[in-house]
Amino acid sequence: MKKLVTVVLVMFLGLLPLTSMAQDLLKGNDLSAVKVDNLNDADISKLQSQLLSNNMTIDQVEQMAIAKGMSPLEFSKLKARMSSLASVSTEGNTNDKGVAGRKQDKIVNAKKDFVTGGDMTIFGSDLFDSGSLNFEPNLKLATPVNYILGPGDELAVSVYGVQEYNGNLPVSVEGKIYVPYVGQISVFGMTIEAATQKIKNSLSSIYSTINSGQSHVSVSLGSIRTIKVTIIGSKQPGNYSVSSLSTVYNALFMGGGPGINGSYRNIELLRNNKVIRIIDVYNFLLNGNQSDNVGLKDNDVIRIPSYTSRVTVEGEVKRPGVFEMKVGETFKDLLSFTSGFNELAYKGSVNVTQKTGTEFKVKDIKAGDFGSYKPLSGDVYRITKILNRFENRIEVRGAVFRPDTYSFYEGMRISNLIAKADGLKEDAYAKRARIIRLKPDLTTEIVQVNLVEALNGNTEQDVLLKKEDIVTVYSVLDFVDEFKVTVDGEIRNPGEYNFYENLSLNDLLIQAGGLSGSASKRVEIARMIKSEEIDNTNLSKAQLFNLEISPEDNEQVKNFKLEPYDVVTIRRMGMYERPESVTISGSVSYPGKYVLASKKEKVYDVITRSGGLTALANNEGVKIKRPIQQAQIEDLKAVNFSIAKRDNDTINTKVVDKLVNEVKYLTIPIDWKRILKNQNDLANVSLMAGDEIIVEKFAEGVKVAGNVLLTSEIPYVQGKSLKYYLNSAGGIDAKGWKRKAYIIYPNGRADVASHFLFFNSFPTVSPGSQIVIPEKPVAKKMTTAEIVSVGSVFVSIAGVITTFLLLNR
Repeated sequence: MKKLVTVVLVMFLGLLPLTSMAQDLLKGNDLSAVKVDNLNDADISKLQSQLLSNNMTIDQVEQMAIAKGMSPLEFSKLKARMSSLASVSTEGNTNDKGVAGRKQDKIVNAKKDFVTGGDMTIFGSDLFDSGSLNFEPNLKLATPVNYILGPGDELAVSVYGVQEYNGNLPVSVEGKIYVPYVGQISVFGMTIEAATQKIKNSLSSIYSTINSGQSHVSVSLGSIRTIKVTIIGSKQPGNYSVSSLSTVYNALFMGGGPGINGSYRNIELLRNNKVIRIIDVYNFLLNGNQSDNVGLKDNDVIRIPSYTSRVTVEGEVKRPGVFEMKVGETFKDLLSFTSGFNELAYKGSVNVTQKTGTEFKVKDIKAGDFGSYKPLSGDVYRITKILNRFENRIEVRGAVFRPDTYSFYEGMRISNLIAKADGLKEDAYAKRARIIRLKPDLTTEIVQVNLVEALNGNTEQDVLLKKEDIVTVYSVLDFVDEFKVTVDGEIRNPGEYNFYENLSLNDLLIQAGGLSGSASKRVEIARMIKSEEIDNTNLSKAQLFNLEISPEDNEQVKNFKLEPYDVVTIRRMGMYERPESVTISGSVSYPGKYVLASKKEKVYDVITRSGGLTALANNEGVKIKRPIQQAQIEDLKAVNFSIAKRDNDTINTKVVDKLVNEVKYLTIPIDWKRILKNQNDLANVSLMAGDEIIVEKFAEGVKVAGNVLLTSEIPYVQGKSLKYYLNSAGGIDAKGWKRKAYIIYPNGRADVASHFLFFNSFPTVSPGSQIVIPEKPVAKKMTTAEIVSVGSVFVSIAGVITTFLLLNR
């Protein structure tokens, strides 16, 4: 027994340095016996708290710890342990802690989907559907002084001053905390303020400097417990785990808010089977008042009963929807829920559709009854718009300085309205003004007024106006025609121009930008014929004037005055054409552009001007590339080649598209040998602007392309037929159509194979030509059904013939 006591005593004495170190690293005298491996995480945490309370880091106490006997190896271990524990603590703080020294255990509730399909027009329903408004408690705020402690909480107790102590003390299931050297202290059901005073009194029995004020005690909430609450009548009823700092609105949000038929104004908070609070969400929605957002306690029950009364507001209010009403509330209260009438609302009365026990009925609520009328459940209120009319509007239009809408007053006359509009304009036709008046039966009438007499004081003409009158003052310009003259021909800006009195031909020519460079001196003016009587003997439709002008200075016979609707035509010079050119390229001495010297310039002329063909030229390879003219395209568009439409397109559309987008040029073959023999031969064609004469070089090869085994160029052998060149290219492939073979000669001419009975005749091959083998068209094979149909037809015909022969024996 003595040996056992001795062993225990030795172990206790051996642990004292560790305990001493764990309690006070800064004040220990001998740290040589410290073994960091024997310290647990709680000891390391106490060391961290000690350093934190003294605003020091582990690096700052390194020299002091070594001076007190702690080996550098043990200190490095201690530093590593503290760094590791700090990283874990920091990671936990990321998700669970609000501030240093306070944390909340991670709360996990079963994943639940809210019941959908509720009426979003119910006022308040969107409060609990907003993901950014969840009413979660803020752990960074100071601990509420009325916070009630219970099992699961953790208190951070610190003594600082002459004597020091730091500890995180959990509240046990019995509601007690354990303070080293002090013992257990019961804090269950106490506020944080009362618990602080009780802990301070208990510590003062151990730390004597507390009563003298040399040391101070700090108690704060380190870890917050999780409590259970029950929600009934929400979109997702059930039990929920929430923070002990949570409030009613936070729990309601977790439950999805009231169900489809749940009340927003009579939510009950039950504690110990008693209703301790009636929550009205409208207080928060309308006024921002959170007095009903009280804190929750463990095992609280939130009960959402069914609504008692709901009404609907439609029309011209700022917030239409479905609203819940309490007993005793009036229509005036309901208007405040909707934020009142909008700008277009008719406020004199409100129409309401009510439900009786057997049918509907309609009732009008006057404005004076808004404060006394009490809505009934199911009421539908319709707020209508004000009338689209004015009670004091009058309008003046036309030749006044300020045409506009003005306010009307009883006894107002037309002279008063003209004065409001700052009087008549200079072009006003004052002998007559028009008033369009709205009669009591909403039909209109016209009242004519002599403004000259009315403004001179004639009370009979200065008529009394009525509201909604529209007064129109005419302008003399309204009765003047807007005449035009037309200028066309060799003028820079042809078109129609306004006619003015005393407008001359010179004025019009200058206004139209002057004559163009191609204008001649001849000007023709056509003028319409005006007559009160019809002269059947005179067939003229217009009177013509032929004038001569000087194009250099735009002048003509002096003072020729124009009249309305005159048409001036400036003629073009007889000879005024800009030089046009053609291009010659290939094997000529001087290729390039050449201006057409005459209107009938021939191919021979231009080739001669270019120095003639060179020694390398192929005299059978002369051709002309001529651009397709727009007029030719328009002519093709006017011709319909197709019999029936196919794929929503026509043949002529395809032809035009090919010419415009693919071909773009026409090729004209030239027989140069014939031209050399006779320049008057038809082969010597006339050239057009834009033509390109191409003289090919002499080529000894023959190109073979299309559906042959090998597209190639075969050397020309005089006298050899087309078959020789096809065989030299490997022959025709399976898709080739030899009967339709054709040859393109160097000058662009093409020649195709011909057939007579069983004989085929192929064109002659010449040097530089190209043989093309086209592809056979794909023949559509008859289906089995088509073969059967054809067979049945022949059988029927055979039967008819047989019957006919038998009948004629």
